[in-house]
Amino acid sequence: MSSSITQDVSLYELALQSEESPAPLQVSPATLKSIVSSAIDVLIEQKLPATLWIKLPRDDVWQAEIKRYCESAQVPHTLYLFRTSKDEVLSATSAIANGQGEAYPNQDLLRNAEEAVDFSAVSHSSSALVTLQLAAESQLKREYFLFFLSPQFSGLVLAHRPRSLRPTKSETATPTNAPKGGTAEKATTEEEGLEKKQPLLACCSFNPTTLQQVFSGIKQAVTVTQTLHSESAIAASHLVGSWDQLLQQGLAQPVDSNLFSRFLTKQVQRQEEVWHRSTIYRKQAESAETLQVQNEELLNALRLKDEFLSTVGQELRTPLTNMKTALTLLNSPSLKPAQRQRYMQVLSTECDRQGSLIASLLDLVQLDREIENSTMQPVSLAEIVPGVVSTYQPLAQEKGIMLAYTVPEELPLVSCLSAWLKQIVINLLHNGIKFTPKSGQVWVRAKQQGDYVQLEFRDTGIGIPTSEIPKIFDRFYRARHVAGEDPGGAGLGLTIVQQILLRCGGSVSVKSKLSEGSTFNVLLPIYRAPMEGGKMRDEG
Repeated sequence: MSSSITQDVSLYELALQSEESPAPLQVSPATLKSIVSSAIDVLIEQKLPATLWIKLPRDDVWQAEIKRYCESAQVPHTLYLFRTSKDEVLSATSAIANGQGEAYPNQDLLRNAEEAVDFSAVSHSSSALVTLQLAAESQLKREYFLFFLSPQFSGLVLAHRPRSLRPTKSETATPTNAPKGGTAEKATTEEEGLEKKQPLLACCSFNPTTLQQVFSGIKQAVTVTQTLHSESAIAASHLVGSWDQLLQQGLAQPVDSNLFSRFLTKQVQRQEEVWHRSTIYRKQAESAETLQVQNEELLNALRLKDEFLSTVGQELRTPLTNMKTALTLLNSPSLKPAQRQRYMQVLSTECDRQGSLIASLLDLVQLDREIENSTMQPVSLAEIVPGVVSTYQPLAQEKGIMLAYTVPEELPLVSCLSAWLKQIVINLLHNGIKFTPKSGQVWVRAKQQGDYVQLEFRDTGIGIPTSEIPKIFDRFYRARHVAGEDPGGAGLGLTIVQQILLRCGGSVSVKSKLSEGSTFNVLLPIYRAPMEGGKMRDEG
């Protein structure tokens, strides 16, 4: 056997070597499929008798195009399908035969090319489908094409998978226990799988010179195939001889301009459909992602709400239980005056705790209602802080605590609400006094810090353990305890402070050491008036 027929050549390289070679393009598999579908549309709609040479990926979406042509073509036609293995040849022939009773009533026309058939008669008198098995080392195994010949409309759609996309040896290796011949089949399968994700080099041509050049490569591949897979070369000679006739007829006259225009129109329509679908899919993906995020946020909000309600129930139950116990003990006939006084004190303390809890819960609810309806206002610290401090002076004196403040009147106005600012000062000042022992000190100082005003609350109290500092802003969390004394409270004061500051663009932080005291730093943004004449106007 001569070496000239032991190896075929790349159709893509032949196309680029022609005198009027088409410009190569890098396209996606989706674009290649749209070009193939547009050519098939023209052949079907214009009812053009044609002979087609086809090699497409094995995916169902590609094979559906071949089946669509077989079912819809209403004029004589011949299809030559190139396959990479014997199993594919038998599978393809059987699949189309089972669904093509009307298109191919004569089952003897569904053949393998190894059989000696008069292809000239088949091509001109009726419709037929012939499958061809490529040689194991065929260059066409890495290419896809649709080559069609018709007296009115002949052309070529060709794609090539670059060598840079070829799998490594480790990717194509066959296990030691794999059946003989499995390596080539596995390599082919993995290469075609890789093609789905990678762009292809493609070209499309209607030029007779290019078609003639590519056609010679197809004949070479068939000659090699028939020589390697047939006991006789008669089939190859019949096949190639009839093709020469068909080529001469197909290239006898130039492509009809109306048909070429129709092909371009079809291609533009299909590309628009691809673009439109991709746009829709992208929007749907973005919407799905947004909805997923919103759903997660909603589920998280519901979870937090359930946890909050559960905690509220427990917090409300505790003082009620203590009050019920105290009331039961007060009914004892043998109760001594000192005991009665102690139980009465328990009732008073627990009533205060429950009242504080309910008030704090109402404050949180009010904050949630005002989040969208409140507009920040210019507020003066000098008008709020001194009034709150004076209110707490009697309590500080009773505990023997020195309470003082420093709030310069020239400080700029801050962006907040008067009620919110007052609530911040009350909650932080109350905590400072409550956790500072006798002879201690509590200061409130304010100063400007860049675009913010810093409001500092410092005490010489019992301090906060370092491990508990990250938790103190959690709802219902009570960290600091005075020895031998229940601190009471609802555990919501610092939570309310943090929520208020988040809503007005501020922040709160804390530094503390056990037995040395704590410092809470509040940052409030300086108020900026609405735009006037393109410039921001400062207040204060």
